[in-house]
Amino acid sequence: MAQVLVVAEHNGSALNSSTARCVACAQSIPDGKITILVCAAEGAAVAAQAARLAGVHRVLRVDNPANAHALGAVLAPQVAAVAADFTHVLGPSNTFGKDLMPRLAALLDAPQISDIMAVESATRFRRPVYAGNAILTVDVLGGRKVVGTVRTASFAAAAEQSAPAPIEAVGVNVPLPDHTRFVAVSAPKSDRPELQTARRVVSGGRALGSAEAFKLLYSLADKLGAAVGASRAAVDSGYAPNELQVGQTGKIIAPELYVAVGISGAIQHLTGIKDARTIVAINKDGEAPIFEVADYGLVGDLFEIVPQIEKLL
Repeated sequence: MAQVLVVAEHNGSALNSSTARCVACAQSIPDGKITILVCAAEGAAVAAQAARLAGVHRVLRVDNPANAHALGAVLAPQVAAVAADFTHVLGPSNTFGKDLMPRLAALLDAPQISDIMAVESATRFRRPVYAGNAILTVDVLGGRKVVGTVRTASFAAAAEQSAPAPIEAVGVNVPLPDHTRFVAVSAPKSDRPELQTARRVVSGGRALGSAEAFKLLYSLADKLGAAVGASRAAVDSGYAPNELQVGQTGKIIAPELYVAVGISGAIQHLTGIKDARTIVAINKDGEAPIFEVADYGLVGDLFEIVPQIEKLL
């Protein structure tokens, strides 16, 4: 039987939705018994949320004041100590996971598989390469521990179960490094949904022409209750901040609705939205690549179409 450990991502009080998606990936591993590990300064609330995820066998809770902020260098030795008896260790393929999981793989002397998008067996996984233009099948030698980062956009979040899993407090006595320290968080504050977890996203491209014109999308997004994103071209042109970038070098998202406004559809951008449920494209160029993947397309001037849509809403 595969023993799967999912490392929980959280903000100290609430579980990040990426954890539920990692659990969904873990459910695909045949005969897998799923355990969630919560490392926090005080993890009772987060552990209780993790225990309600469907398919979870138990939740392990490691409380340590050093875990007040999610630093990969600090978490890795603790996770490695807990992971000794597990066959698989999974975390999300985002900033949190990319900071933690490679360190963990090194400490465990285990192979890492990045961006897992599908599970074929306990030792065989699929992941995208070449900006999603090809899918690589990766086999791991039997008997090796597997460390993996999960492409969360490829998995629907695990549902909740009626009876929560048991929660166990675990004491981990390992030396923690002091060469990495938390200083501060610098992040924009917004009342809009967070881009990577939003159910609806409105994104703009270079065709908007200016940062002032880009504000047109904020009004539409507010009407839709949507997050706002941007193509790399829009970010490079200074129309939108870097944290809004969607695509291969930005955020990989999977909203229920994605509205692409003035975005041509370069392959690097399409990589970031390929798992969106419904894609709507607005572009005056009827030959733009974005229309090849769009479920609905509007060919016309975005400066006329967007206000009309907003008015109808």
